[in-house]
Amino acid sequence: MTNNSSIDTTAMNKLSYGLFVLTTRNDKNDNGCIINTAMQLTSTPLRVSIAVNKANFTHDIIVKTGVFNVSILATDAPFDVFKQFGFASGKDTDKFANVDYTNRSSNGIRYIPEHTNSVISAKVCESYDCGTHTLFIADVMESFVLSREPSVTYQYYFDHIKPKPQKPAEKKKGFVCKICGYVYEGDTLPDDFICPICKHSAVDFEALV
Repeated sequence: MTNNSSIDTTAMNKLSYGLFVLTTRNDKNDNGCIINTAMQLTSTPLRVSIAVNKANFTHDIIVKTGVFNVSILATDAPFDVFKQFGFASGKDTDKFANVDYTNRSSNGIRYIPEHTNSVISAKVCESYDCGTHTLFIADVMESFVLSREPSVTYQYYFDHIKPKPQKPAEKKKGFVCKICGYVYEGDTLPDDFICPICKHSAVDFEALV
């Protein structure tokens, strides 16, 4: 049995995550969200894997359609891109309402042509229930390079893109999400709390100081 006292969850932040816009399409709408887990799984056949939070509307569309695009964000991506695709639900918001591009790959799904260095289109061949997330294994159907800009890593995002959290004007008790800056006010944070903005769990919150 694992001793939870020996687990420092901040060690997970040191893994070399990238940041990506995952896009999908159902019969009526285009949708997208930010994910941090996408990787090449095999070279023959060429397959990738993505892990998607079940709370995301994009997740439900992939379960239904089995196809998606991954736009690999580059280091010139502004914070607005992360707000656009990561800070609101596609159930209530048109993620593409305020963009001036209409680019689609051959599968008919939109991708992000700006601040992106490459695009991967894939079709799901297997999926695994991993609790809060579903792991999708998918065959690559199309891929292309858009720029030579380096890919955004989690660390680069925290160091150079994400605004630093603003300290509240008055002293308040609460917890701040280390991912998006959402503040939960209260003396204790429920163990099962999920950030309403970025959908991360209670382990990604820290006490206000």
